[in-house]
Formats: sequence, C-alpha cells, structure tokens
Amino acid sequence: MIKENSVVTMHYELKDSEGEVLDSSKGQDPLVYLHGAGNIIVGLEEQLIGKTVGDNVAAIVSPEKGYGMPVDALVQIVPKEAFGEEIDKVEVGMKFQAETEQGPVPVVVTAMDETMVTVDGNHPLAGKELHFEVSIAEIREASAEEIEHGHVHGEGGHQH
Repeated sequence: MIKENSVVTMHYELKDSEGEVLDSSKGQDPLVYLHGAGNIIVGLEEQLIGKTVGDNVAAIVSPEKGYGMPVDALVQIVPKEAFGEEIDKVEVGMKFQAETEQGPVPVVVTAMDETMVTVDGNHPLAGKELHFEVSIAEIREASAEEIEHGHVHGEGGHQH
C-alpha cells in the first residue's frame, strides 16, 4: 500500500481540462518516485495514498495543489536590447534560462513587438486543472539511503 517512504512505480497520462494529452509514460518506462519526498505534485501524491499494486486512479488536481496559480511578477516586459546580438533568434514560444539575482529561471517568450519582449517565468501548467490517469505497477519500501537522499536509487530512479 502507498504510504510515506514508499517507492512507487506507475504509468500515467496527464491531460488538461479540455482532454488534451500533456504528458504520458505510455510506451516509455514508468515513473518511479519516493512517496512523501515532494518528487511529484502534492495533489497527485495525496490521491495516491493507500492505493495498491494494480489500482487505476483517475485524479483531478486543482492548480493550487498542482503547479500553483500564475504569479504576475514572473511576467516581465524587457527591451529587445537586453537580448543583445541574439535578438534575431528570439521568437514567441522560445524557452530559455534567464539569469536573475535568485539564479537561473526557466522562461518562455510569450509576446514580442518592435521594441519589447514579454517573458513568462511561471510554470507552463500554472493555473491549470490537471487530469491524471494512473496505473500502479509496483510498490516497495524505500531504503534508508533513498529516504536520506529524498529520491529513488537503482532501477528507474536516480543513480549515484
């Protein structure tokens, strides 16, 4: 049964409210994570507690328990000159790392005009209700080392 410090192996499909598939493990290796270590979004983790091998779970996760609500302060309008010689390569939809006082932040270009570029540092799924279909394949107790490190080691997990 899934509980704190379980290593869970699962297949999943993630859709938005309109039914568009956003991510899936179908046709790929399953996702392996350490339950209770913040390795997956809290809203999904909460709905998996108590599930067992073979369970299929349809989970709807609110934005607040998923990737949060968009934060206006993470949307910036900057002069094109800030991109220097690279400005000719910048286009709407482009993703890159912006250097900030807090370190690198992933951003996406959401708009451009003749003089300015709008970049958004919110997670692409911020503000979205998430619809998961999950199939639990395996559950085991985590090792002391996995618990200490906060992630799975070995097959399907992080290798050191």
